[in-house]
Amino acid sequence: MRRAVVDANVLVSGLISRTGAPAQLLRQLTEGSFELVVSPLVIEELRSALHRDKFRRYVTEQEADAFVAFLESAGLMADDPDLPGTAISRDPDDDYLIALAEQERAVLVTGDRHLLELAGSLPIYTPGAFLDLLDE
Repeated sequence: MRRAVVDANVLVSGLISRTGAPAQLLRQLTEGSFELVVSPLVIEELRSALHRDKFRRYVTEQEADAFVAFLESAGLMADDPDLPGTAISRDPDDDYLIALAEQERAVLVTGDRHLLELAGSLPIYTPGAFLDLLDE
């Protein structure tokens, strides 16, 4: 079974829009098509994002909390990775996602352009490309 670290931007997109690749990815998760890998940092980033005022028009705080709790229970909780000494991506705040995916032998699914720039040298996929991978 494929393992994936899914960036918070994809998870948020899948929650607030019921169509598109991120939403399909969440459906695939509930169907057991892949194993989601999360860590305390991933959960913290997701929770922080979903509690921003700009998301209130899409989900209530209770719905956001229920979604985070679902992902905590549906995913494999891994330890936060030790970060490398030098930045891997152009946004060093995202380096923990790369390190987590490597540590857990998982692919990284993201919509972040800084991370997608590394897709040629690391197993990093857009949500759509990961769905295609699941179909293979």
